[in-house]
Amino acid sequence: MEPVKDIKTLLKNLSPKLNEGEYVFCTVPEDSELTGIETLATFLEGEGRTLVMKKEIADHLNLEYHTVMSWISLNVYSSLEAVGLLARVSSLLAKNNICCNVISAYYHDHIFVPKNDGHKALSLLRKMMENPK
Repeated sequence: MEPVKDIKTLLKNLSPKLNEGEYVFCTVPEDSELTGIETLATFLEGEGRTLVMKKEIADHLNLEYHTVMSWISLNVYSSLEAVGLLARVSSLLAKNNICCNVISAYYHDHIFVPKNDGHKALSLLRKMMENPK
């Protein structure tokens, strides 16, 4: 399977999927022990280590978070060199007053939106796929 760079092809094949569950972004000090903690993603910043995880895991660990999120996977195999996909997605969501946090992984991009906006965001992304201008 080859990664896709062409924006029209990416939009036509977006295939967004709303994943089950509630997700949160937390932070811990850089030197925190992470052994046994199930995360979707971690990222080291100057202020500490960001953890993206299921809400119930963060609650169990008494980790602080501010927003409960829905997780939408864009199942098109987007190239890390693709230009414009995430700009189009975030712009569409912003025009509809939905904030988003994006994580690009090797094969796919993943969009996190506030929990109450998950279904609306999914619907908007599906409409974008049907009419990829």
